[in-house]
Amino acid sequence: MTEKEKMLAGQWYDANFDLDLAKERTFAKDLCLELNSTRLADTDKRKKIIGQILPNVDAESVEIMSPFMVDYGYNIFLGAGTYFNHNVYLMDCAKIQLGKKVFVGPNCGFYTAIHPFDVEKRNAGLEMCKPITIGDNVWIGGDVTILAGVTIGSGSIIGAKSLVTHDIPENVLAVGNPARVVKKLGLETLTI
Repeated sequence: MTEKEKMLAGQWYDANFDLDLAKERTFAKDLCLELNSTRLADTDKRKKIIGQILPNVDAESVEIMSPFMVDYGYNIFLGAGTYFNHNVYLMDCAKIQLGKKVFVGPNCGFYTAIHPFDVEKRNAGLEMCKPITIGDNVWIGGDVTILAGVTIGSGSIIGAKSLVTHDIPENVLAVGNPARVVKKLGLETLTI
């Protein structure tokens, strides 16, 4: 298996020193740099670049503010109406899937990578990754960090500055470090 095949299969792989993966990351990060230096008013150019960064996303159906950064781009799937505020980073070594109408506040990070506790293996560049899945109509507040393997259910809200280390069910408010459910959201709280 190639290192990319291992990465996509969720196995330990050489994340740091594999030349093919390094080239893919450089390609994606160069496109992000181009996007981040393109004026917001130049919507046609921005949509074209977003389509190159995120080939599995309809660039016309999402809104992404700069700065924005990914590792690969091809592991990201966004539902229609998804919005990323400024300074969102998607470490997409594994699949990151967001449903429809997901609102992501500024300074958020989605981290799929897991590094070995053993220092020698870590220094050898080994890494494993697990997917992140977000349901429809989720609101992720500013400065939220979502870790590898997490699923957040539809209709939920993650409070600002939260660290999401485990799954969050549907239609709840979760806050804190680590994030914990503090309130069930009913239909009366979901409609404004």
